[in-house]
Parts: sequence; structure tokens; C-alpha cells
Amino acid sequence: MRTVIILLLLTLSAGAHSANGEPPAPSQKAERLAADLARELAQLCPPAQPGDQAAFERCRRGLYQDSLLKGSFVPYALWGRRAKDAATPLKETTLTQFAPDVLTGMYLPLFMFNGRYTVEYEARERMFLVRLETAFRNRLAPGQFPYPFWHDEAKWSTYQGANTLLLWIDPKTARIKVGQYTDRGATAPIVASERVQQAKFDGKWMWTDADGREQPQVTLFDGLFSADNPFLPKLDSTYKTLALRMRDGQCDRCHVPDNPHGMKRIVLLQTPAHAAGEIQRLMKAVREDKMPRDETDIEQPLDDQLKSALLESGAAFEAVVQNAKDWEARHRIARRSRQ
Repeated sequence: MRTVIILLLLTLSAGAHSANGEPPAPSQKAERLAADLARELAQLCPPAQPGDQAAFERCRRGLYQDSLLKGSFVPYALWGRRAKDAATPLKETTLTQFAPDVLTGMYLPLFMFNGRYTVEYEARERMFLVRLETAFRNRLAPGQFPYPFWHDEAKWSTYQGANTLLLWIDPKTARIKVGQYTDRGATAPIVASERVQQAKFDGKWMWTDADGREQPQVTLFDGLFSADNPFLPKLDSTYKTLALRMRDGQCDRCHVPDNPHGMKRIVLLQTPAHAAGEIQRLMKAVREDKMPRDETDIEQPLDDQLKSALLESGAAFEAVVQNAKDWEARHRIARRSRQ
């Protein structure tokens, strides 16, 4: 009987700690993950000149392939600026949903790290918050950014002045649920850089440069997949077919970076890499008639012919994306066995 009473008291005590906002025990997992992530980021993405393309590519390859960071995100994490008012809860903050592939292939490599970090438990969010000292690679060519961040002056300014990267870790799973950047951290950016004034945004999320190449280059899997990956040409052609069907289905009215309907949670589909990260959810939403939505956020099912065309082109793109990833995985294993 005494043993039962002790167990009951321990259970009630644990519940009280949780209700009072104290960190759940054990917290060592989240703290160890924070230390390991800080170490990895400093190794793969150390301080460099903000326009150093080679440093950017090394960081990008390292994070995208088999990094601890990539493996530590939940399947669809949230990403974006931290609100000006740090007291704004995450649920009230506008954030974009991304697969780990997209975050580690296009967004997080734009930052540099020195290994310095702090970690604390945020009772309001019931998550651990890791703050990493950072700086942003603002002097890369425009095609190295996932889309023209300068379409929004405030966003571009925050990116350029970023001094802290925030990672929110779920204490129950020790997985990263949210990533944010801010220019309101306690320290200066780890690399100083003058601000860059980009050309005025012309409304195009993708464009063709003076040499006839499609941009942004990073959204075409350039540098992520091997140059000899046999599925690269088909990735391009199947995405173009899918993009036409998405345009017919009015997907470009909502799933673009300027967030025309002011949604708190955004899903982007405007480039091949963004669409590849979301293709499974896109297909599910179309099958279940969850897309598109009108101005009042009411579901407006597609007509049968358009729905069929969108599902067919989406399935073709999804299959090629998986084939390309499988080819890369096999060849990474083969390369390691030869070393």
C-alpha cells in the first residue's frame, strides 16, 4: 500500500511540475541534441565571407545529405522570422511548413555558425529553445536564394541582419518542430557584411537569366543531386508539366511566398524543390478535395478532368523525385564502401 501511495505522489508531483511550466524530466536529451547540433553546424557551415559560393556549397551538401540537423526535424517543420514582439506565441506567428529536405537544402545553408549557443526551457511553448549565434550570406548571387526574399523589404532586412537562429525542440520526442531567424539576438552577427540592395522585385518567383538559365538555381536541385544523376532531366520536365496543371488548378493563388491570403501556415509550391518537398501532401489534398480554396477559405473541388490531370502529373513528378533520391542514396553507400 505504501508503494502505491509513493508512486501516486510521484505522478502527481510530475504533473504539477508540467503544469507549472517546469521542464519535463529528463531534459538531458534536448540539451545533448542542442550541443551536437551546434557542433555540427560549426563544422559544416563555419564563418566565411558572405559571398563565398564554395563555402555555401560545402555547407549545403553537408546539411542536405546525412546531417544530424536534417534527421532531427519533424517530417514537416515550421520556418520563418521571429515576431518583432518576442512575446508573440508561435501559434500566432506566420510561418511556412517545410520538409527537412527543403530546409536543409535551401534555407539553413544561407547561415553560418561559430558553435556558440544557449538552450533553455520555454514554459509557454512547452519546448526547449536553442539560440545559435549566426550570420547570413547576403552577398550570394540572387539565384542562390530559394526565392527573391527582397519581395518584402522587412523580410530581406531581417535576413541580412540575422544574428541568431532559433530551434524549438519538443521535449517528448527530442525533434525540432520550428526554426526561426531574428536580427534581435543578444550578439552581433558573427560575420560583418554591408547590406545589399537587390533589384526591385518584378513579381516573378522564377526567372531566366541573361545566359538563358532558369533561376533560382538552388530550386532546380543544383548541387544537391550529383551532376550525373540520370533522373535530373526528368525532374525538370515532370515539374514543368505539374506546374501547368497547378496553375490551371489555381494553386499559384495561395501557395506563393507573398502569402496573398494572410495564412498563418503557408505551403509553397512555386519551384521544383519546394514542390518536391510537398508533393505527397499536395496529392493527398487534391485526392480529398481539400484544394483549392476561395477567398473565404472555403474548399472549391476541382472538376473531374482537371483533378485527374493534376493527380497524373503529380504522381509522375513524385515518382521521379523518389527515383532521384534513391539513386543518390545508393551511390553514397557505394562511395563509402570504396573509401
